[in-house]
Amino acid sequence: MSMPSRVAVVGTGYVADLYMRSIELHPEVQIVGAYDLRTDRLHQFCDFWNVLAMDSLEALIAALPTDGLVLNLTSPASHYKVSRTCLEAGRHVYSEKPLALNFEDACKLVSLAEERGLQFGGAPCSHLSRAAQTLGAAVHSGIAGPIRLVYAELDDGYIPQAPYVKWLSESGAPWPYENEMRTGCTLEHAGYVLTWMIAIFGSIRTITAFSTAAIDKGLDGGCDTPDISIGILQFDSGPVVRVTCTIVAPHDHRILMVGDKGVLEVDDSWKNAAPVVFRKRFKLLRRLMESPVPRKLQLAADPSTRKARRRGAASMDFFLGPIEHLAAIQGAKVNRVGPALTLHMTEATLFLQSAGQESTTYRMKSRCDPLPSMDWAQTLRSDGGKG
Repeated sequence: MSMPSRVAVVGTGYVADLYMRSIELHPEVQIVGAYDLRTDRLHQFCDFWNVLAMDSLEALIAALPTDGLVLNLTSPASHYKVSRTCLEAGRHVYSEKPLALNFEDACKLVSLAEERGLQFGGAPCSHLSRAAQTLGAAVHSGIAGPIRLVYAELDDGYIPQAPYVKWLSESGAPWPYENEMRTGCTLEHAGYVLTWMIAIFGSIRTITAFSTAAIDKGLDGGCDTPDISIGILQFDSGPVVRVTCTIVAPHDHRILMVGDKGVLEVDDSWKNAAPVVFRKRFKLLRRLMESPVPRKLQLAADPSTRKARRRGAASMDFFLGPIEHLAAIQGAKVNRVGPALTLHMTEATLFLQSAGQESTTYRMKSRCDPLPSMDWAQTLRSDGGKG
């Protein structure tokens, strides 16, 4: 595929290595350089990946052609400032989540990009994966009937007791424990399932949510950032979705969709190639039950299942989003990681984290239509699409 492939990296911390390892799946991508305020970390990263180190953000921007892409991989508190600087310099931007730490700033970035005619959006991009696209195709095929209820779990275990001091990226960056705890697991992770739900079902109408800080995170001065959030999302198209995000409960990233004809399941939304299965509902004597033998669903045209080599448990191609963004820069009519999705996801995530203990209800301001499937994900295989 012909597309601009030049990319500049801002922020060379832990997550940057995940992006760099994913590049091996996309040989058309060329990294023109990287920049980080921490010069020691910058040079450690650049030496490991054989990338040119830049001594300022301005120098990095100047080295990137106008049809290139800035990857904003800085900490969440820096997302707004870095993205704004790059957009004002006339560069397209793909940002790690969230777009900003408040909805008003996120809206300003979207408006600025629109005024300058630039592509702006961001992570997460797991809704472009084979698992997410298979689930979307299953929903649209009607195999489970209309979807009424969804349970989406994002529980990561009791993280303060985990051996996180031993978690190092490939180039040696430590997992940023304090930053993660103060930012909050909801802002860091809720997007991984929210993007799936918005891509499939479209706009969220209202959210009723609860959040609280329930555990001691062991930080100097304490940390009252919520480590538990539970949200009930009502979508305009009908489904009710419960999203649970914690660093307290045992690891669980399952998605379960209940329809009139049965249940769709994904065992781990963080695995790009996770199996999608359907359990048909039936009556047996006086009992109503779902089939104990699930049917694995597959797409009629399956993409490559190659995985990037990496240390750790992440089974995601972090470059699916930048590749989609680059295609939009070239002129593709659809950008599945563009501002409508990322702004709607950011707004929902910010409310989920800040809801507090009063179980308040919030009416969403932004909107996002359901996203078209990837070109290779239009239909299920004939032996798996009807059951």
